[in-house]
Amino acid sequence: MTLLSAVERCLRSHRLPASRFGRQAARDPRLVYDLRRGRQPRAETEAKVLAYIAEIATRAPQVSQ
Repeated sequence: MTLLSAVERCLRSHRLPASRFGRQAARDPRLVYDLRRGRQPRAETEAKVLAYIAEIATRAPQVSQ
Protein backbone atom coordinates (compact mmCIF):
# COMPACT_ATOMS: atom_id res chain seq x y z
CA MET A 1 0.00 0.00 0.00
CA THR A 2 1.35 3.43 -0.87
CA LEU A 3 1.50 6.29 1.60
CA LEU A 4 -1.21 8.14 -0.31
CA SER A 5 -3.60 5.20 -0.23
CA ALA A 6 -3.03 4.79 3.53
CA VAL A 7 -3.70 8.49 4.04
CA GLU A 8 -6.84 8.43 1.88
CA ARG A 9 -8.16 5.40 3.77
CA CYS A 10 -7.55 7.16 7.09
CA LEU A 11 -9.26 10.34 5.87
CA ARG A 12 -12.36 8.38 4.81
CA SER A 13 -12.59 6.10 7.81
CA HIS A 14 -12.14 8.90 10.37
CA ARG A 15 -13.82 11.66 8.33
CA LEU A 16 -10.87 14.00 8.65
CA PRO A 17 -10.34 17.03 6.44
CA ALA A 18 -7.14 16.75 4.42
CA SER A 19 -5.64 19.96 5.79
CA ARG A 20 -6.27 18.97 9.42
CA PHE A 21 -4.71 15.56 8.83
CA GLY A 22 -1.60 17.10 7.28
CA ARG A 23 -1.27 19.66 10.04
CA GLN A 24 -1.60 17.08 12.80
CA ALA A 25 0.52 14.40 11.14
CA ALA A 26 3.40 16.50 9.81
CA ARG A 27 2.71 20.16 10.59
CA ASP A 28 1.99 20.64 6.89
CA PRO A 29 -1.60 21.51 5.95
CA ARG A 30 -0.78 21.00 2.24
CA LEU A 31 0.65 17.50 2.73
CA VAL A 32 -2.33 15.53 1.41
CA TYR A 33 -2.91 17.87 -1.51
CA ASP A 34 0.75 17.65 -2.46
CA LEU A 35 0.75 13.84 -2.16
CA ARG A 36 -2.23 13.75 -4.49
CA ARG A 37 -0.21 15.78 -6.99
CA GLY A 38 2.73 13.37 -6.86
CA ARG A 39 4.90 14.69 -4.04
CA GLN A 40 7.39 12.13 -2.74
CA PRO A 41 7.96 12.86 0.95
CA ARG A 42 11.27 12.27 2.73
CA ALA A 43 11.61 9.03 4.67
CA GLU A 44 11.30 10.89 7.98
CA THR A 45 8.06 12.54 6.91
CA GLU A 46 6.64 9.24 5.67
CA ALA A 47 7.51 7.54 8.96
CA LYS A 48 5.90 10.40 10.90
CA VAL A 49 2.69 10.16 8.86
CA LEU A 50 2.49 6.38 9.21
CA ALA A 51 3.04 6.68 12.97
CA TYR A 52 0.24 9.23 13.15
CA ILE A 53 -2.09 6.91 11.23
CA ALA A 54 -1.27 4.08 13.65
CA GLU A 55 -1.85 6.37 16.63
CA ILE A 56 -5.19 7.65 15.39
CA ALA A 57 -6.34 4.10 14.66
CA THR A 58 -5.81 3.10 18.28
CA ARG A 59 -7.41 6.15 19.94
CA ALA A 60 -10.32 7.02 17.66
CA PRO A 61 -12.94 4.56 16.45
CA GLN A 62 -13.59 4.43 12.75
CA VAL A 63 -16.77 5.98 11.41
CA SER A 64 -19.07 3.70 9.45
CA GLN A 65 -19.38 4.55 5.76
